[in-house]
Formats: sequence, C-alpha cells, structure tokens
Amino acid sequence: MARHPRAFFGGRSHIFLVPKPGKRYSSAMEVQVASLCDAAADYNGKLSLLGAFDTVLVQQFPAVHPHCSVALRIVFRDEDAGNHVLRLAMIDEDGKNLLPKIEAQLNIQLADNMFFSSNNLVFNLQGLQFPAAGQYSIDISMDNNMIARIPLQVLKVDAAQQPPGQAPPPPPPPPEPEF
Repeated sequence: MARHPRAFFGGRSHIFLVPKPGKRYSSAMEVQVASLCDAAADYNGKLSLLGAFDTVLVQQFPAVHPHCSVALRIVFRDEDAGNHVLRLAMIDEDGKNLLPKIEAQLNIQLADNMFFSSNNLVFNLQGLQFPAAGQYSIDISMDNNMIARIPLQVLKVDAAQQPPGQAPPPPPPPPEPEF
C-alpha cells in the first residue's frame, strides 16, 4: 500500500492508504449504513431512507408499531466473494428474539473490473410487537457473525407527553354489549 498525500478536511489532516496502481483494495466487508426507519428503498443502487429513528413512544402495552424498515448498505470486496446468509433479529432485554426467522441468501461476485460492490438491502417489518417498555436492538448477522446492531428504546408516555405532529393511538374499541 502506498501512502496517499495528506488530505485536509475541516482543518485536520488525514493520511489515507490507497492501493498501488493496478491492485485492488483488499479489506473485510464493511457496513456503511444500518438504520431503522419509517421507509427505505433501493433506486438503481441508491439507498433512500425516510425517517430514521431509535425511539418508539407508546401509551399502553403491549404495543404494536405498524410499519418500519431496516435499511442496510454493505460494501463487499474480493475476499467476500461467495455465498453468505444475512439474518435479522429483534432482541429484547432478556436476549430473546421477537421476530420470526428473517434471512437473506447473498451470492457475492465481483467482476474483474470492479474494486468493490455496494449492496443495498431493505427489510420491511409489519406489526412489530413490544410487550413492555425497555431497550431492544435490531441485530444483523452475516454467516452467524454480528455485523451491526441498531439500538431501539420503547418508552411509555401519557397523552400529554405525545410529541407534536404524532397522533396518539386510537382508543380501544368499546366492549361488545352483552345480550
């Protein structure tokens, strides 16, 4: 590896290692983005995110979050070529996975003229259930090795604490009349 000339960013100098001409950069897989958000999409290789968050406010438990997405952008290099299994889990404070089995089979191949391959993955989650207030995490693993953890806290609030612009959940339906 050759040293790149000093680059200046915000008054600080940084030295970068760059490959010698004609050589590929060799490094392990890199997670560039791991986010829990309202929605995400891959548009021709561009990852678009809407409403990244790490806190869910609810008025009662058990609670259900109707829809969210986990957005990932992972860079693969030469040494990552081959088949991989990516798994998602939502872990509660007791270490229990609250999601059904969610996994993706990936076959990573780099063309001879590519230095790396950026892959966007979007997982849409419907009806996330939270039995109690607490700390949760979205754990992402590749081939049984954790590659990212997204923290999530679920907090109980009363109606007065509901943030502006966020509608409170609808009241429960009235009980059925008995005849």
